[in-house]
Amino acid sequence: MTHPTSSTPTRTHLDNGGSAPLHPLARQALVQALDEGWADPRRLHAEGRRAAALLDGAREAVAGVLGVRTEEVRFTPSHTASLHSAVAQVVRARRRHGRGVVVGAAERAAILHAADHVAGPGGRTTTGVDRQGRVDADELSRAARTDGVALAALQHANGEVGTRQPVTAVHAALEGSGVPLLVDAGASVGHTELPTAWDLLAADPADWGGPRGVGVLAVRHRTRTVPDGPEDPDPWAPGGVSVPAAFAAAVSLQAVARDVAAEDVRRRALVDRIRSAVVQIPDVEVVGDPVDRLPHVVTFSFLYVDGEAMVTELDRAGFAVGSGSACTASTLEPSHVLAAMGVLTHGNVRLALDRSTTAEDVDRFLAVLPGAVARVRDALGVSGL
Repeated sequence: MTHPTSSTPTRTHLDNGGSAPLHPLARQALVQALDEGWADPRRLHAEGRRAAALLDGAREAVAGVLGVRTEEVRFTPSHTASLHSAVAQVVRARRRHGRGVVVGAAERAAILHAADHVAGPGGRTTTGVDRQGRVDADELSRAARTDGVALAALQHANGEVGTRQPVTAVHAALEGSGVPLLVDAGASVGHTELPTAWDLLAADPADWGGPRGVGVLAVRHRTRTVPDGPEDPDPWAPGGVSVPAAFAAAVSLQAVARDVAAEDVRRRALVDRIRSAVVQIPDVEVVGDPVDRLPHVVTFSFLYVDGEAMVTELDRAGFAVGSGSACTASTLEPSHVLAAMGVLTHGNVRLALDRSTTAEDVDRFLAVLPGAVARVRDALGVSGL
C-alpha cells in the first residue's frame, strides 16, 4: 500500500486471488534461501546438499499442513503447471481405460484446456452448475463412472464466486470405480479448512502469500501417474524447481495455517459486510453461495455497467479489484463461470481479501463504490434506466 499525496489516492489491493502480496515470512525465507539454497540440489557437493536439505524441509513442511506423507508432495513450476501435469499424467496412466475427463462447468480454465488437450474432441464431459456455481454431486459422479473415463476433476471452492463444491460426496461416490479425483484447491489452501477426500490436490502458493514461480501438487501414493513428456529426472518440474521459491512457499504456508481459523472468522465478517452493503445499490446481483463459501471472496455484478470500466474507475479511486466478466483483448468473452451459473456476466467486480485487508479498507471501498457505479452509468448514458 502506498502513502497518499496531494494527487495520489491511498492504494488498496483487493484483487488478491492468485496474486496476494508476499507474506513477510515468505520474504525473509526467500532471502535466506537465495543465500543458502542457490545451488543445484541434485549435486553432491556441500552447496548442493545444503540446497537439497532446504528443498526436503520445504516438502516436509507442506506435507504437514496438507496432512499427507512427505513423499506425496511435488513442487511444480506453477499452479497451472500442476493442473496440466496432473491431468496429463493420470490420463496417460489410465489410457487402457480411456481418455475421458469429467469436469464441472465452473472449473478453472487450466483444467478445461488440459482436459480438452488430453481427451481429444468430445472426450471432455462437462457437468453443469446451479445459480450458486455448485455442481450436482450425483450427476458428476454418474458421468465419471461411465466407460472410458480416466479422471474426474472438481475444485474445492470457486475462486471467482467463492462457492464450495461437494468434493467429499463425489470422492465417496467414486470409491471402487478406479477413477481418481483431482481437486483444485488453489483458492482454498491457506484460507480455510481443507478436504481430506481426494486423490490429487493442487495448491497455489501465490494465493496464500507465497512467491510466484512454484506450485504444489499432492498425489496419494495409491494414485498411478505416468510422465507425459520428454524424459527428465523430475517429470513434475523438468529442469528442477526453484529452491528459494519452494522454501518460501512452505514457510508462508506454515505461517498462514497457524491463524487460518481466526482469519476465516475475520474475513468472513468483512465479506458479509460487503454483501449487505452492495445490495443497497440499484440493479446489482451478488453471486455465489452466501454461506457455504470461501471466507475471503465476494463477487457482484451491476446491470448497465461494463466490467472493465468499473475496474478502471475503482482503480482511479485507489482500489485494485478483479472482474470475472471483464472482456479481454484476446477472447472478448465474459467469464465462463458466471455464464455457466446463468447470472449477470457483465459489470462484474470480484474481491479477494488478503490477511492485510482491514475493516477500514472495506469501509473506504464501500464509501466510493456507489459513486463509481453512478459515474460509469453516466458515462454510458444509462443512468435512470
